[in-house]
Amino acid sequence: MAIKQLLKRTSGWLYLNSSMGRNQLHGAGVILMLHRVLANDRAANLPHRNELCVGPKAFEHLLVWLRKHFDCVPLMEILQPNSLRTERPRVALTFDDGWRDNAVNAFPLLQKHQVPASIFLSTDFIGSRQRFWWESLGETLWGSHGEKARMHLIECLQMMHHPLPVMLDDIDVDRRSLALLHYLQGLKSLDPRELEKLTDECPTESQPQALDWHQVRALEASGLVRFGPHGASHAILTGLDDQRLNEEISRSRDALYNGCNRPLPVYCYPNGDNDERVREQIANHDYPFALGTGTGIYRGEGEPLNLPRFGVSQRTARNPELLSWRIFRGARP
Repeated sequence: MAIKQLLKRTSGWLYLNSSMGRNQLHGAGVILMLHRVLANDRAANLPHRNELCVGPKAFEHLLVWLRKHFDCVPLMEILQPNSLRTERPRVALTFDDGWRDNAVNAFPLLQKHQVPASIFLSTDFIGSRQRFWWESLGETLWGSHGEKARMHLIECLQMMHHPLPVMLDDIDVDRRSLALLHYLQGLKSLDPRELEKLTDECPTESQPQALDWHQVRALEASGLVRFGPHGASHAILTGLDDQRLNEEISRSRDALYNGCNRPLPVYCYPNGDNDERVREQIANHDYPFALGTGTGIYRGEGEPLNLPRFGVSQRTARNPELLSWRIFRGARP
C-alpha cells in the first residue's frame, strides 16, 4: 500500500510539473469539494471522519500547495470566466452542508492565505439546532458522548433491526473506525424519518452543528466567501416526488435570497445525486449551474447542471500530490 501511494504521489508531482500537465490544464478549471475543518488533525485522521473532515494543519498545507500550483479563484470565475486568462490552471474551493466549523476553523485560514471559497448550505439547518444524522449517530456510536449514550443508541438500532457489526468492538482504533464508516454508509438507505428518529435519540451537542445566519452574513461581508443552496433538508432529491422536489428546491432558494446579499446562481445536489427530472426542476428554478460529485476538470463543456468536483479528504489534504494524481486521471480524454 505504501509503495502504491508513493507511486501516485510521484505521478501527481510529475504531472503538475511537466509540460504535458500544464498543457492539459491550460484554460481548465478544477473544483474541489470539502465539508468540514475540525479543530485538530488527530480527530480528522480516523477513517470514519477522514472522507468528510480535514484538520487545520492539513487544510493549511493544502492551501499553501494550491497557491503554489494554481490560481485560487472564486467559483464563478471558473463557470463564467472573463477574458483575462493566465498560464496557470485555476482552482475553486467549495464546502457542502454549512458546518459551523467552516466559520470557526476554515475561514481564518482562508483569510490568512486569501483563498476564496463557496459554501453550499442545507438551509433548514442554518440558525437551528437541527442535526446531521451522520455526525450525531457516528459520534455517539464512537463514544464521544459517553458509554451510556452509546449503549442507548445501540439498543435503538437493534430494535430497528440494524445491529452493530462485531468489528465495532475491535480493540484496534483504526479497524474500529473503519467498521463504523462502513456501518454508517449502510444506513444511508434508511428512510429519512427513521434517521431523524435515531438522531433524536443522540445527545445534543453544546454548540449547533451548522452555521447561523449572522455567521453567514459576516463571512459574505468579508468578500472571500459566497453561498449557494445544498437542499433545504438535505433530502436526496432523486428520491422525492415532483411536489416535494419543487418544495425542497424552492425553500432552499428562498432561504438563500432572504439570508444573503449575493447568493450564487449555482445549486449543489445533496450527496451529488441527480437525474434528468431533477436537473429539469433545477433549471426551472433559474439555476444555470449545479454541482455533482462526479470527478473531472471543467473546460466549459458538458452538462452545466452536473458539474464535476474532486473530493478532498484528510488524506489528500496532507498529501496534495495524491490530489494532483486524481486531477491527472480526470484530465485525460
